[in-house]
Amino acid sequence: MYSVKSLNNITFERKLSFLKFYKYILLFLFVTACKNDKKEEILPNPEAKQLKLKYAEGFSVTEYEGYKVLTISKPWPKAKKQYKYLLASSEQLAKMTFSADVYESIITNNLERIVVTSTTNIPSLELLDEEKSLVGFPGTNYISSEKTRALINKGAIRELGKNDGINTEVLLEINPDVVVGFGIDGINKTFETIKRGNIPVIYNGDWVESSALAKAEWIKFFGVLFNKEREADSIFNTIEKNYLEAKTIAKKVKNKPTILSGAMTKDVWHLPNGNSPEAQFLKDANVDYLWRDTSGNASLYLSFETVLDKAKGADIWLSPSYYISLNQLEKANPLYNNFKAFKNQSVYSFSNTTGKTGGVLYYELGTARPDLVLKDIIKICHPELLESYTPYFFKPLE
Repeated sequence: MYSVKSLNNITFERKLSFLKFYKYILLFLFVTACKNDKKEEILPNPEAKQLKLKYAEGFSVTEYEGYKVLTISKPWPKAKKQYKYLLASSEQLAKMTFSADVYESIITNNLERIVVTSTTNIPSLELLDEEKSLVGFPGTNYISSEKTRALINKGAIRELGKNDGINTEVLLEINPDVVVGFGIDGINKTFETIKRGNIPVIYNGDWVESSALAKAEWIKFFGVLFNKEREADSIFNTIEKNYLEAKTIAKKVKNKPTILSGAMTKDVWHLPNGNSPEAQFLKDANVDYLWRDTSGNASLYLSFETVLDKAKGADIWLSPSYYISLNQLEKANPLYNNFKAFKNQSVYSFSNTTGKTGGVLYYELGTARPDLVLKDIIKICHPELLESYTPYFFKPLE
């Protein structure tokens, strides 16, 4: 029998057809082996148990005896469709009858090989001690973690190209048990090609969540995939505890520095809306964010004049886009030196905290560890509260 690696010289479409045939044969063998066993039909089960979620709203998990149903309800903003996935062992699947039309994919829950497509997923794998299950990633240079980088350097994790153009031939060759991706509208030709190869694709919607703790709670999503629900719950509880303790400490201050955020992109200043996760960090750090009263959880788009008029005297300037120095910031727009925070060199960014290949650590670890982000902001804005703490992501621009 041919292995997947022996298909290198066969055309892509023949690879696709072979993989589909190969997986269907395996499924047939499982069914045949268990043909004398009594089939279990999936029916409403009064013993069903819901996975406990405190903040996340974009997914849910119902656990039955022998199988689980994972539902992704918010894979992207304004999604009109829910995506359901059935997870069970190969042996259990061979004993069950179910309507395949109900589920996007049927997944064996003893995963050994996984592909993820966002750096925000890397910390979840590492925290669950499952980074060795990662076999492919699009844009490996963006990964900053030394632990996962060591696996990349050993060749254990294959480069898959770019997110908007994943190398499907390489992906089919490494043959993962599942691909965890993300989308903005449900139209993704690459994912459709992968699914035609009988490789399940699950949408991860952590980025759609409206709060930092809700995003971090998606570690439980990976806990479900790897049968590590207890470990994921314990890890999240620790992160939540650290976050809430830091928030409580910040309540002690009486003086709140005024905060400016964002920077110009072409002719528009982008900065966090008042209900965004970024603004929530500032609220929990007990600072005076000058646009805290705006509504919405996306970005605000303002003119330079509007921002200058309101924030000229702001004490601190956080996250000035991708700029890595005051000189670069001033070259981009000389008018930035009209701000008090710029004159006083009170500008802080996470852009300079990178891995060995240039990946920005904040874009990888910030989602999984909101407790560190909050502590960074508290340390910058109220340094007397966390005297022994060193900011993890944010550094002053020089």
